[in-house]
Amino acid sequence: MAEAAVDFTGIVVGRQDYREHDALVRFLTQQYGFKTFIARGLKRPKAKLAGVTLPFTLGDYVGVVRPTGLSQLRTAKGTHLFRAPMSDIIANAYATYIFDLIRMAFPEGQAIPKWYTTGKNVLLGLDRGLDPAVLANIIEIQLLPAFGVAPQLRVCAICGRDDRPMDYSEAAGGLICDRHWAQDPHRFHAGAKTIYYMRRFSVVNIAQIQSIKINNTTKAELRTILDQIYSDTVGAYPRSKRFIDSLGQWNQDFKPLAPRTEPGKEASDDDDQ
Repeated sequence: MAEAAVDFTGIVVGRQDYREHDALVRFLTQQYGFKTFIARGLKRPKAKLAGVTLPFTLGDYVGVVRPTGLSQLRTAKGTHLFRAPMSDIIANAYATYIFDLIRMAFPEGQAIPKWYTTGKNVLLGLDRGLDPAVLANIIEIQLLPAFGVAPQLRVCAICGRDDRPMDYSEAAGGLICDRHWAQDPHRFHAGAKTIYYMRRFSVVNIAQIQSIKINNTTKAELRTILDQIYSDTVGAYPRSKRFIDSLGQWNQDFKPLAPRTEPGKEASDDDDQ
């Protein structure tokens, strides 16, 4: 009996050669989560599927969706190619990293409609000109619970206060206020603006961000802290992240985070939002 084809909506997040004339196309779908489809004849000249399966294409497709193994892509009904990842190497690198990180958090075939929508909003944000590094920070923070890490970013993890200067403590599992800084000599010594953005990013809806500008010092602190959290508690380091690191974008801005023992002693910055 022939397998029935179904309609699905998805974002192409990767494509690779498979056999002589075929290719594998990986989607983050609205209905089925991540699924990998074989696209037969995709590498042949003038293949109809070639232009509608480029990475970071959003569309309505028809295919045979199998619960395990490779599914089969038949055709596309309507597609939209996001411009920024195709025209800018930095946007492309961060978009690839973001979808790789989401894929590491969820097994193939698990429906994750929230993260499908979030991924679509990331691509729409890139096309609006939002900073790709900032979008990556937002995803990294919001994905932590999916990796089994749920840092306390709302109040002090020790006393529950939310009205005092904060710093991040891996030992405490989140933010600690200045009344407890002496209890963790290895806290991150992060600036007040960095802590503000960590808290904000944990709850922000990317679809509602029209613009956001963060100075290089704060961006470098965010990168340093999130890299440390992922290294120490998550262990996820996609190959696409290695490429971003190899670009050296952060090397020019990175400075070790200075000790901060008293409220109000941080260097000021001029972030505009």
